[in-house]
Amino acid sequence: MSTSPQFDFWYALQHTTLLKGPQQQLETFGTTRVHYHLISELMDSVDQVRVREGVLNAARPQILTPDHMTSTDMEGFEDEESGHFLSWLRENQPNLRFLHYGFSLSKQEVKDTVLTNSIEQVEENVLAEVEQQNNSISAVLRGVEQPWEVCLMKLMMELVEKSAPAHMKEMQQRNLIPNPNRASLEIEAEFEAAAKDRSRIPYLQKRLRELGVFEQFQDRFFQLVRELS
Repeated sequence: MSTSPQFDFWYALQHTTLLKGPQQQLETFGTTRVHYHLISELMDSVDQVRVREGVLNAARPQILTPDHMTSTDMEGFEDEESGHFLSWLRENQPNLRFLHYGFSLSKQEVKDTVLTNSIEQVEENVLAEVEQQNNSISAVLRGVEQPWEVCLMKLMMELVEKSAPAHMKEMQQRNLIPNPNRASLEIEAEFEAAAKDRSRIPYLQKRLRELGVFEQFQDRFFQLVRELS
């Protein structure tokens, strides 16, 4: 691999393929245990294939509003490597729901096996074995040898993207996060009130900052201030 961590992260993401994904989404409340098989070819070896088998635990995922960048607790991952990868993601793909999800992720290895066979045959055998187990929360991936933990992170990224819309709806129904439609109505009402009463300008500014949308509305805000001056 490259001596550049940035290139290695990009390479791992681009060369990770989900061969079989969980039929079940991540739990909105509680812990989801995803049983994974990660298949990769050994570097500089012919027909040498590693199968890593283990469990990912995603604990109590909480979708937050987009303006909050929450931390992701990692257990069982190489701290320095996972930390650098999360920083790289925030810089290069800041809109990923994965970065705003706010959950604890832990990893447990069950087995690490090296087989002598073509990777295609190993994938076929593993998929058949997983199919027989009939586990609705299992995943099979083809990935890279290093940094292989990034392959698991990509799995979680895909699961979060798939599960997030249903989670958002459920949490809004329970009033655990603001409904964006309600927030939009409130913003419009506050602009109208400030246009009629100049003394409400400071409160309007404060509320926009509390909602994390001041930059989005700052041109409109300052235009209103100029009109009322």
